[in-house]
Amino acid sequence: MDRKEENKAIELNAQILEELNKAIDDMTLFDDDLMSKVFDGNTEATELLLRIILERDDIKVLRVKGQVDMRSPYVAGRSIRLDIHAILGDGTEFDVEVQRSEEGAHIRRARFNGSMMDTRMLKKKQEFKELRDAYVIFICQHDKFGEGDPVYHVDKVVRETGKPYDDGAYTIYVNGVYQGENSFGRLAHDFNCREADDIFYKPFADGVRHFKETKEGREIMCESFERLADKVAEERAEQTKIDAIKNMMDYFKCSLEEALNALKITGKERAIIAKQLQKTV
Repeated sequence: MDRKEENKAIELNAQILEELNKAIDDMTLFDDDLMSKVFDGNTEATELLLRIILERDDIKVLRVKGQVDMRSPYVAGRSIRLDIHAILGDGTEFDVEVQRSEEGAHIRRARFNGSMMDTRMLKKKQEFKELRDAYVIFICQHDKFGEGDPVYHVDKVVRETGKPYDDGAYTIYVNGVYQGENSFGRLAHDFNCREADDIFYKPFADGVRHFKETKEGREIMCESFERLADKVAEERAEQTKIDAIKNMMDYFKCSLEEALNALKITGKERAIIAKQLQKTV
């Protein structure tokens, strides 16, 4: 590589780093990459989150993990990745998901996620009555049912009697745009914050601050983008975009930012594509 090409590569790497840093700066807890890392192994933050949503003070989390894969036993079956998988001391399990879009919080997704947790609870010959309680919770960046309530509990009843049908499976939707002066309003506020200093709840703020404001945390986020870029490369035909960006930069002598803007590539996808592009430098 001659000096001109070397300088060009250095400049491009600087632009890629700038895009990655912009993406990290713009993240909120509604970004599953950040949210899952903030809560991964963080029992204090997870207990606070569940206590707010369940309106209970007795929640004690035994363990919690972010980005948990649950694979289908069928070769062609659909698998899922839970944003947060938490287990209480009594064995109650939680799947907590953040969702920006309506489709991502489809009501049948709650059914599917719950079933994937259920199938892993019982060992051979265990009685069905030993199946532990399970919660699927969606924290939505929209009002799922449009009624303005801070939280929606999906309860089952026997139609003919009107009495509760409690099978231990629960679904809850949190309204992420709710602005009330209570714990739900503060929770929604915190999940929409880009800056740790603006977050009310300290365990959430500390987690966000670590991954956005420390060298170690930002390196972890950059590595996350790299893994995500690899996954996208496998699942989607992104090479056309990569080639288009490279050709545009060469032909029009424009920067990476200008090329991304011209192609109307926005949000997290900019950082993903930038990371993919880095592999070609």
